[in-house]
Amino acid sequence: MNSFQRTLVTTALPYANGPVHIGHLAGVYVPADIYVRYLRLKGENVLFVGGSDEHGVPVTIRARKEGITTQEVVDRYHNIIKDSFEGFGISFDVYSRTTSKTHHKLASDFFRKLYDDGKFVEQTSEQFYDPETQEFLTDRNIRGECPRCHAAGAYGDQCEKCGATLSPDELINPYNAINGNPLTKKETKHWYLPLDQYQQWLEEWILQDHKEWRPNVYGQCKSWLDGGLRPRAVTRDLDWGIPVPVEGAEGKVLYVWFDAPIGYISNTKELCDAQPEQFGNWETWWKDPSTRLIHFIGKDNIVFHCIVFPTMLKAEGSYIVPDNVPSNEFLNLEGDKISTSRNWAVWLNEYLVDFPDKQDVLRYVLTANAPETKDNDFTWADFQARNNNELVAIYGNFVNRALVLTKKYFDGKVPAAGTFNEYDHNTIAEFQNVKAELEKLLGDFRFRDAQKEAMNLARIGNKYLADTEPWKVAKTDMERTATILHLALQIAANLSIAFEPFLPFSSAKLREMLSMPAVEWEALGNINLLQEGQALGEVSLLFEKIEDATIQAQLDRLANIKTANEKAEKQEALKNWRPADIKENTNIDEFGKMDIRVATVLDCQPVKKSDRLLQFRLDDGMGGRTILSGIAQSYPDPSVLVGKQVLFIANFPPRKMMGIESQGMILSAVDADGKLVVTIVTAPVRNGSQVG
Repeated sequence: MNSFQRTLVTTALPYANGPVHIGHLAGVYVPADIYVRYLRLKGENVLFVGGSDEHGVPVTIRARKEGITTQEVVDRYHNIIKDSFEGFGISFDVYSRTTSKTHHKLASDFFRKLYDDGKFVEQTSEQFYDPETQEFLTDRNIRGECPRCHAAGAYGDQCEKCGATLSPDELINPYNAINGNPLTKKETKHWYLPLDQYQQWLEEWILQDHKEWRPNVYGQCKSWLDGGLRPRAVTRDLDWGIPVPVEGAEGKVLYVWFDAPIGYISNTKELCDAQPEQFGNWETWWKDPSTRLIHFIGKDNIVFHCIVFPTMLKAEGSYIVPDNVPSNEFLNLEGDKISTSRNWAVWLNEYLVDFPDKQDVLRYVLTANAPETKDNDFTWADFQARNNNELVAIYGNFVNRALVLTKKYFDGKVPAAGTFNEYDHNTIAEFQNVKAELEKLLGDFRFRDAQKEAMNLARIGNKYLADTEPWKVAKTDMERTATILHLALQIAANLSIAFEPFLPFSSAKLREMLSMPAVEWEALGNINLLQEGQALGEVSLLFEKIEDATIQAQLDRLANIKTANEKAEKQEALKNWRPADIKENTNIDEFGKMDIRVATVLDCQPVKKSDRLLQFRLDDGMGGRTILSGIAQSYPDPSVLVGKQVLFIANFPPRKMMGIESQGMILSAVDADGKLVVTIVTAPVRNGSQVG
């Protein structure tokens, strides 16, 4: 890192089709902001670039859904997103947008240079087409039944029910997501970036030169490279986006994944052109080898930022490529995948209203649970516990006691330090060690562990006050009391530096209470940050306890959203349901081999330690039998089946499941929403009667 003169940090551009949520904050923006604030504290030359992705299908879907223009959608959500980031202290030097004139020109020129240099290949292929609307459908505009979990309404690129990555060709009964129309295939011509031609360079650059990248990033890149790269389309048949600047390309725009990362460059250019005296020339940030480029992204963007975008930069020929791409995994919410389309999220703009002045609480909790190596889960119970048991009980408690005792015994002025004893020196040595550890962790992008180390400094302070008990010492020895509180205040001052990258609002508040100016990172570990006799500011609680009722309100909101989603999913499934294809022909002899009979359900209970199986006890007219059936999800209250006459296959061989022998199979029908419905006999029949 010492060989670099400057660091350019970018963050994934959020789609301007809705507000940003805690998954975005945890996966990308808080880690990036921590890193940038740390570099600034160290006095390094750093530029922090962000912006909204305003092209692509998600924004057009939102516009159609709301009955407004696409421009109105992106204008609204760009401002909401920008305000949310500002509200959480994400300290961008520039936050712009891909609908800007600067971006349109730069992206168009970038494409044209690659086109003129012969870096693209033209290919004609068949793509899904809606004959009624006479338009080609992008992956996100196509829906159908998921081939993995058979959920209705899966998108052409992903099933939000099971999380599977899909292609439109895999969907069962694909249809137009906007109007439900069935689709056909039609030929269309597009330009492709031949990734295969850069395979060897990518293998050397990533697999040999960047083994220090996070395992999830390195592993995903290796998997793609091992599978062999193929050309990837850089244009699309759409009416929203940057027009392809080539004759004969009417009705085509730059594909959003090609256009969006160029936004990092255009946003940098926009800033530098407006403030050259402060930020210099944009080309210095993007074309000078002494610039270190870091991309902060989520795992769904690894391939774009490690393979596709670097290939674009390499093909252009004059740009640097990223030095590191510290990608996080996904954050779930209360055990379920965060989803914009299903409103299953904690939206940042709503949090700022519901939890005023508690931005740092969310920053702290999301960093503590950062999905750095695997998917992690946000729960409101953990949010409350970390606030009350860590921020309030450890950090806030220490600071409050140190300042309140100083107000009480020394008129709110930093007391003079007497002679430090052995315990004082041990404490000083312990908290001075924190700086080196923090630097190592932050330099390795291990923000979760780094924040834990900063909290250890608060624990050291808390323990110091608990062990020295200045409130007791004050009864007999004010000189020793002064020494204790002097050191405690110095630790508090150090906390304002250690936590500055993580909790900027709280650090500013603490400096205000200490009447302490902002200081650089190098001051961390110094025991002379506050001067003897220096008057403290007004003392208030650094953090406040969060009550159960506040958390319950958030849980109730999520419960209502879940209920609404289940209802909407059922309606979607019913609206687009089509009968499954009829199986190949059979005959009466084959059917006759199955012995289907009638039985009355005497009892029906969930099988212990199984979330899928129900145990039926049947009166089959032949002495009774037990059958296990995997329909528990469809019958949360299985007692409703007791007393019903059902159909079962009597001549299936017995099979043991969960230690219980199942003697047959209960017949059920699969509803449009995937629910299994047991077949019921509508009029009384003798148990044991055959179906034929």
